[in-house]
Amino acid sequence: MAILEESERGRYIILGTIDGILAILGIIVGLSSATVDAGVIIKAALGGGIALCLTNGIGSYLAESAVEYGKLSEVEAALLQDLKDTRIEKMARRNIIVDSFLHGGSSFIGSLVPILPFIFIPDGIAVYASIGLAILALVMLGLFSGRISGQGYIKSAIKMVFLGAVVVIACSALRLSP
Repeated sequence: MAILEESERGRYIILGTIDGILAILGIIVGLSSATVDAGVIIKAALGGGIALCLTNGIGSYLAESAVEYGKLSEVEAALLQDLKDTRIEKMARRNIIVDSFLHGGSSFIGSLVPILPFIFIPDGIAVYASIGLAILALVMLGLFSGRISGQGYIKSAIKMVFLGAVVVIACSALRLSP
């Protein structure tokens, strides 16, 4: 049960963190193509991070509620018994809340990764530091994913970095337009 719970929780950590890192990195790379100062980039990226936190947390709450209460209904039908206010229902509610906070919280924490360089590094190189820090975080996330999946650590890390590269390339395309 502990291994299953770790992989279930890991799923929300991975989903939230990758959303936070890549969505905010996309915002930063896109904004860096315009001549805006670091303050504007930080505010836009933080706004995106907060939005991701809330939407992922709320989305997980709604999705997990549907799934958990659907499972609970199946068990009730099999047992011919109402499980309201039982230990089983309380565990389902706890899972819904924990998963929602993990997904939303991981999204926000992930979003901070590409923002940090704009706080500590001069404007000219902050975007490159942001990309580098995001890649490093994606490598670590890939290693975590590899541990949970039981598949290769390196393979998982490469997949994560590849996703990051796709986002950077796609958002960098904004610079090509006049």
